This record gives sequence, C-alpha cells and structure tokens, in this order.
Amino acid sequence: MRRARIDPGALRARLTLEAADTVVDATGGHVEDWNAVATVFARLEPITASSRFGPDQRIERVTHRITIRHRDDVASGMRFRAGARLFAIRHLHDPDESGRYLVCQSEEEGR
Repeated sequence: MRRARIDPGALRARLTLEAADTVVDATGGHVEDWNAVATVFARLEPITASSRFGPDQRIERVTHRITIRHRDDVASGMRFRAGARLFAIRHLHDPDESGRYLVCQSEEEGR
C-alpha cells in the first residue's frame, strides 16, 4: 500500500481529546460526563456542510476530517474539543496502515 502524503507541519490545530464516562445520579438515572484524555495537534478540515428542515426547526450538520498522529486510545464515540467547539468522532481509520496517522471523520456538535 502506498504511504499517505500527510505533512506533519499541517497538524497545527491544538485539540483536546475527550472520552465519556457514565455516572449514576441520585435518582437512579445516569449522566454523561466528559473527561480530557490528551491534548493533540491536528489538521482540521471542513469537508461537507448541509442543512435540512425538521419539525419546526432547521437542522445544521457540519462534518470535518481531523487528522492526528496515531494513538491507540482513540475510538468512535469520543470527541475533540477546540475551545467551545465540539467534534464527535463518528469513524476513524489509518490512511495507509503504517501506524503513523489517524483520520477521524467527525461531526461538529451544536452548530
């Protein structure tokens, strides 16, 4: 397999990788609590933007490709934080199976 051409100098965005912990509350339910796992440098690329109309509202969806150096502790269901912006990791893969980089297909939340 050909090596992916990824410029390490393009990893300029400083993002916090977060994982969800489920905490049981006093009423027997549970609350999702997010904790920082690591701070990483990434390339943040907007790749699509779409909007659709739902019941009485307009639903915006912005999807990004986030490239980071390979880490074993990254999984779908985690998220990246860039200041007040949140990016949920939907899918991730190693672009050339070399163990050098991870490409995360992410959806921006709250926009």
